Amino acid sequence: MPGVTSDVLEANDRFYAAFNNHDFEAMDALWATSVEVACVHPGWMRLAGREEVMASWAAILRNPDQSRLVPGDARVVFTGASAVVHCREFVAGTPLVATNIFVREEDGAWRLIHHHSSPVMSASS
Repeated sequence: MPGVTSDVLEANDRFYAAFNNHDFEAMDALWATSVEVACVHPGWMRLAGREEVMASWAAILRNPDQSRLVPGDARVVFTGASAVVHCREFVAGTPLVATNIFVREEDGAWRLIHHHSSPVMSASS
């Protein structure tokens, strides 16, 4: 599914661009409205529901000292109507591993329903 894979990777890239540009409107547009969403930021408990998830992003993106996030090694796996992106993240030199789950909404756009990012404890993890 080369074309579809590139669409999902582009949506994933837009997620990281919104983060690095502190662009809440772009971040908000990337999250699904047709299904329940959830998010786990590094070291946080699970956030559930669009209101709670978007409030967390608003707070993070308002922080002028928030370090830039550098993604890499993104891989897409399709399961039914969902796409799962596994990737690495680096924040202020700290390695993280992330999972971003997307669904295609009625307008044809791939949108996030779940983001989970966690620290990597060792190089072999």
